[in-house]
Amino acid sequence: QVQLVESGGGLVQAGGSLTLSCAASGIIFSFSAMGWYRQAPGKQRELVAAISSGSTTNYADSVKGRFTISRDNAKKMVYLQMNSLKPEDTAVYYCKARGPLYNDWGQGTQVTVSS
Repeated sequence: QVQLVESGGGLVQAGGSLTLSCAASGIIFSFSAMGWYRQAPGKQRELVAAISSGSTTNYADSVKGRFTISRDNAKKMVYLQMNSLKPEDTAVYYCKARGPLYNDWGQGTQVTVSS
């Protein structure tokens, strides 16, 4: 079955950096589109960044220039490098995998940015 396991969340001061990782299994990773989403308390889940199977990327306007998504097909991993973090980046961050027969989420990892 599809399994996505996020790691790397934590507490960081504003202006700091974190790197989130997502380990995938049960999917044909190289054919999958991968994404990072986040959900803050009381808000809807929103797309942060996505990377296609061909490594085309797109970002939410709020994170452009600060966050970078990348993938390692050999390791079946997707990463989100987050720099210049702001308190408004505080949320649970979720990894998502989309393929021909699946559209699955990880369990999420908490990112808290203190001011």
